[in-house]
Parts: sequence; structure tokens; C-alpha cells
Amino acid sequence: AQQCAMTGRVTTPLLTLLLLAVAAQAQRLGQPQNLLDSDYYCQGRDENEFFRREPGPEETEQEIRSTCGTYYRCIPASAGKKTISQQRCQTSMVFDVKEQICNIRNRVDNCLIWEKPRKAAPRWPLPEGEVSNCPGDDIQCGSGECVAKNRFCDSYVDCEDESDENYCNPETDPNAAEPCDDTKCRFENGCFCSPDGTRIPNNLNREQAPQMITVTFSGAVNIRNSEIFNSIFTDVAKNKGNDCSAKATFFVSHAFTNYSAVQELHRRGHEIGVNSISNKEGKDYWDNLPAQEYEAEFDGARLISERFANITQGEIMGMRVPGGRAGGNEQFRMMVDWGFLYDSSLAAPRSRYPLWPYTLMHRMPHKCLGTDQNCPSRNFTVWEMVLNELDRRDDVQFDEPLTGCHLVDQCANIVTKEQFKTFLDNNLAHHYSTNRAPLGLHFSAAYFEIRKDFLKVFKDWVKDVASRGDYYFVTMQQVIAWMEAPTELAAINNFQEWKYKCDVKGLPYCTLPNPCASRVPRLFPQEEQMYLHTCEECPRTYPWLYDPEGLGISNFDI
Repeated sequence: AQQCAMTGRVTTPLLTLLLLAVAAQAQRLGQPQNLLDSDYYCQGRDENEFFRREPGPEETEQEIRSTCGTYYRCIPASAGKKTISQQRCQTSMVFDVKEQICNIRNRVDNCLIWEKPRKAAPRWPLPEGEVSNCPGDDIQCGSGECVAKNRFCDSYVDCEDESDENYCNPETDPNAAEPCDDTKCRFENGCFCSPDGTRIPNNLNREQAPQMITVTFSGAVNIRNSEIFNSIFTDVAKNKGNDCSAKATFFVSHAFTNYSAVQELHRRGHEIGVNSISNKEGKDYWDNLPAQEYEAEFDGARLISERFANITQGEIMGMRVPGGRAGGNEQFRMMVDWGFLYDSSLAAPRSRYPLWPYTLMHRMPHKCLGTDQNCPSRNFTVWEMVLNELDRRDDVQFDEPLTGCHLVDQCANIVTKEQFKTFLDNNLAHHYSTNRAPLGLHFSAAYFEIRKDFLKVFKDWVKDVASRGDYYFVTMQQVIAWMEAPTELAAINNFQEWKYKCDVKGLPYCTLPNPCASRVPRLFPQEEQMYLHTCEECPRTYPWLYDPEGLGISNFDI
């Protein structure tokens, strides 16, 4: 309304009606009629942080609770300023300012708190024109003392107020990896990076690049869902360009997994990665886990799969942290130390061009996406198989913008078979028509168990797309192999890295696996007994953290 008044394009009566409507809407939402002051609410606030309206001194607790479902976020506006975007939880739900999500009303106890508590911050980077109070490269802590720059974000607290370890994402770590400089990093010299993550390796033209599709499943593999997986990736679902069967990647979590089924997936040429041993849900657990515990969770899960699915050491090279979380520098330090090739946990926002996978030898080429997400900031010789945000709109040309989803399970508005098919086609077309970055379709292991009407759609879609010629359903490791040796579409039939287990025939290694019964880890008190199904010899006890071979030396109560 203010903009219309300034341009003189609205008559005075209409302007009055518009202003009255805005005031009525503000009053209905329980906020003051003069809308929230962006200068006050947005100063020093991250764009990814949500908050509520600050209650006035005269407001009662009952009045505050009535607006608990309305929340706000600061977003960029013109001339470098910020404006405030308003959102509202669904009926019967309120906003949890601590967890930064909408939740059922009786599960939220912080309606009287309007913003997240802010951690102490160091005086870095200094505002333009301001002089540091510390000598040399030292940085001043929020509590006043000076600490050497190289001691910031090193996992050890040095500042009295802990401000040296509070802000350690790629944009805030004083010792962060350098951004990509493609004038120095040349492909012909064995180096590849892309400043924004959208460039095709070796600067191939779009028409020369194959459109790779990575289908992944995360969670426990059992008899029920393994039959579904086998029905999707059949002998007739073949990539026309090289006559190899379509492949997928499975990030296996340990509890309730049938390792004879994992062994069969691996035999047929699918890639096996790890999704941890415990598969815990709490984000704080994964955000703050030290490197030694990440090793127990993920290298332990790898050892279990190698032992009980009979997978050769060195073939399980990828991992994904549960719940779309990441463990920052601690996680990636563990990955380097224990020989993991890639991670596939970090998400990137939707943009005009999707992102290609990248190495962390340079700074991440996108923002650290997610509530309080702990992204790596240092230099690591590890690949990130980034999760591009998927477009869930029915009509990408005319529908209003919607927040995308990185896991297909999160696309809650897709409820019919027709919507699901349109969703698959739209996202494939976006990747194919722009820069042919690999299209990632990431599901939970149980997705098609509870959406059986979608299963036939997906089976037919995989078979149809694979038969077209330019499209290749490949594993994560096969994507990396192509990026390290980009091969033009015309020669892809001779690309040997994609010929391994090209079209596997034959019978499973065993049809009657051993049902190894064991006592139950404390994490699953509702289970009387747990079974580990394997074609190998049974362990003494159920494998778990600190005892991946099941020798009986683990304490489940830890």
C-alpha cells in the first residue's frame, strides 16, 4: 500500500481500504497495527532463524499463547535492507522457537519465549573502519580476551564465554577453507572446482554430458522392502546408452536390517553406504558428536555390513547422517581419517541451476541450509554428494513458489499418483534442460511400503526414462568416477567405470539365512528379542556401538 501511494497509482479511497485491510489482518494475528519493525527484529539475525513477536509489557500469558502459532523470518529486500515474512502453523499446532518447527500444541512449552537464545559471538569480522583491540591476527572473544586466530573453531574452548567455538560455519569460521578460484584450480592440472557449484566438469557442453540419476534409500533393509527394491530395478530396466541395468545406492542403518538382503542388493551391483548404527532421531546428538563417536557410528556400521553382508573391505565408501543433519568438521575429520570417499547429508536450496557434487578441498559453494545446521568449514579431501532441493509444484510455470523438499518423503503435498508422476517429470526436465547436474531422488527405505500406489508409477518411470538413451540410473560412486574422468555421451558405452556388474544374472548367495537371535540394545526396550539375518556365521551377541562384530564386549547400557 505504501509503494502504491508513493507512485500515485492508487486513488485515495482505495488506498484507505488497503491500509484498513492491513490493519485488520494485523489485529487478527494479534500483532500491533504498525507492523513489525524490521530494523529492530532483523539486526544481526540470520535469514534462517524464525522468531515470534516480542510480547508487550501489558500482555497476559493467555494473550501471548493465542499467537504462539504465528512466526516470522527476516528476508532480503531492496537496497540491501531486510523485510519480515510472516508464516503460520496449521490448526492445532504452534511454533516451537527452540526447535524452529511447528509442533503439536501440548509438545511446546516455550510460547512465552519469542526468540532463540543467542550464543556469545567474538568480535569478528570487524565492521568496516573499526580497529581490533588485539595484536596481530588475534581475535577478541565476546568476553574481551584476545585469542590466536588459529585457535578458533578447533573444537577446544579457549574463550571464557566459549565464543571461539559458537560460530563455526563456512561463513563465520576465521580459518575456513578458501573459496573456489577457478583461475588457479584447472582441470587439466588435476584440480576441479566451481565457484557456484553449477559448472559441468571439464567445461563440457550440456549436450555432451549424460543425465545421471541417483536413486537412494536410507534406513533398515528388510525382506519386505528388499522385494520392493528388486521389483523396481529389474532386468528390463536398463540404461539404453550402455545396456547396463539401472542401479541405486542404499544407506543402511543397522537396527532391524536383514544382512542377507543387503548382500543380495550388493551382488546385483547396487552400492551400499552407511546410515549409522543407532540411527538416533535427535538433531543435537548428530550436531555435537565428536569425531571418535562418529567413527563408532559409521565405521562401525561399515564393519557390520562388511562382516555380515560379506562385502569386501574398501567397497563401502559413502555415508549419510540420519535426519538430514551434519556433524561439521568433526564428522569430516573422521571421514578423512577412516577413508570415507563421500558424504551425502548436506542440502542446497533450489536455484536456476542445480548443483553438481563437489569436493570440500574448497569452501562449500552454497549456503549452509537447515536449522542450526553444522556444516564443515575446513579443507577436507572428501566429496559432498549434495542434495538439491526438489520442486514439488504441480505446475512449475504458473503455481506460486513453494518451499522445496530434499527427501521425497518431505514432499507432503504429493498425494496422488498423477502428482507423483508430474513431480518426477518436472524435476528431471529441470536438470536435463539446464546443466545436467545429477538428479537425486532420495527416499526413506519404507517409502514405497506405505505408498504402494506410487510404486507402479515409479517402476514404470524408471523403465521408461532408462530406455530413452541420454539418461543413466547410476550409483553415487559411479557419479564420482564420471566426474573424475568426464566422458562425452557419444563414448559413454565404453566408459569402463560403469561396466562393473553391468547386468548381473544368477541366484542369491543364500536363500535361507541364519536368524541370529540376541538380547536387545537398551535403545529398543519394546523388543523382546532382536534377530540378525545373515548368510554368515552368527555373532555371539547383537552387534552394536563399540562391538561391531558382536563379540559380546559391548555394554548396551552405555
